[in-house]
Amino acid sequence: MGTISSALSLITGALDADQAALNVVANNVANASNTTYTRQVANWQENQPVYVNGASYGTGVTMTGGVSQRDRVLNQRLQQQQQASSSASSLLSALNTTQTSFSVASGTSTSGDIGTDITGFFNSLTQLEASPTSNPLRQQVLSTATTLASSISGASASLSAQQSSLNQSIASEVSQVNTLTASLAQVSQQIQSTSPNQDAGVLEDQRQNDLTQLAQLIGINQVTTENNGLSVTTTAGQLLATSGSSFALTTGMVGGVAHIYLNGNDITTALASGGGQIGGQLTARDQVIPSTLASLDQLAYSISTQVNTVNNAGTDMAGDNGGAGNIFYQPAVVAGSAATMAVVMTDPNHIAAAGLGNGTGDNANIVTMANLGTQSIVSGQTPSNYYSNIVSTLGNAVSAATTESTALSASVTQLQNQVSALSSVNLNDEASSMQQFERSYQAASQVFTILNTVMASALNIGVETAVA
Repeated sequence: MGTISSALSLITGALDADQAALNVVANNVANASNTTYTRQVANWQENQPVYVNGASYGTGVTMTGGVSQRDRVLNQRLQQQQQASSSASSLLSALNTTQTSFSVASGTSTSGDIGTDITGFFNSLTQLEASPTSNPLRQQVLSTATTLASSISGASASLSAQQSSLNQSIASEVSQVNTLTASLAQVSQQIQSTSPNQDAGVLEDQRQNDLTQLAQLIGINQVTTENNGLSVTTTAGQLLATSGSSFALTTGMVGGVAHIYLNGNDITTALASGGGQIGGQLTARDQVIPSTLASLDQLAYSISTQVNTVNNAGTDMAGDNGGAGNIFYQPAVVAGSAATMAVVMTDPNHIAAAGLGNGTGDNANIVTMANLGTQSIVSGQTPSNYYSNIVSTLGNAVSAATTESTALSASVTQLQNQVSALSSVNLNDEASSMQQFERSYQAASQVFTILNTVMASALNIGVETAVA
């Protein structure tokens, strides 16, 4: 085997292998800023040796291509944390928006928030006690009542608008999910066809990128199938995509909110606990906002009905001895009371300050009305305390969501750093690899030159030939 011809063949193979390895490095450098690209390293394979008279002679190596540096277990763990982090982040964003519904800017109140307006209204009743026939003080009662009603109905409208906004966001994200699952099905089929037994390189990068984006939108599970295929399901197990086939989500309105369907089955509840942006938004839309609205409805219903009941039990300035009329719109049921809360009384003379059958200068009934502010008329609590609990509960939820979101975000960052350390292109490493392969190429070239000189000496017998 020790012929010049075989030596030339060996070195030619070495030159080809080194050049192919340099091409891998060049491709890495070209994709250094591509965040979806996974670094590749040259894969070397020993050629079949040749046996002569029982002796083994090596025939060099072949560079069989670049191998992506990825850890699928680590990537899957990252996606799991991303869907949890995305859910926590979207829930926190929704909670912050819900909280702003109770700020001064969200309503028409000029005196403060709903809590301040509750105090202002009952204080105006107390002030009327001292001068029950005063028209300015009576006008003030209607004015503070209007401010309170506007603040509560404004907060209710803000919460309803947030629900509508979440409906639109969810519908848009469902469309994105369908685009990604269709892409996953197609790419997985390509991978099965072209790389059933090895890493698929750029196609694998595309599939990984689709999975990353999908995990940020919805909670998913991944199942590796034969020939390097992949099936993707929701966390509850409903199939979203497999090699060559995807199953689109659809939306439909139920009770004013968008529900999500897969193959005709309502999976909204399952998705709410699954993770991703959709999971967090569903939790906010279907749990946090309805709970807050229900509390606000109870507050509005209790204040309106109790104040109206007392006003109709006294004597007003217009001569009505009982049945003076309602100050607030009278709700028939608790649900929706906040949205419809409004002042319906226009004539302050119909405020029944006097006790039933007493003269107009009496203040017995307005005292009873003012005392409602310190009585447990809203689910066993005073109006102010009940409202404080609404705000406190919401604040605690925001605090807990903030803590969870921060912790999950830190976990995602840590995992991303681990993935980056393995899979991202480091130009310093590529420079080192390039220098190594260039030296190897130069060495093979030098051997080629030496063999060429030896051949020249053999062909020119008797002529001295120097080997450089």
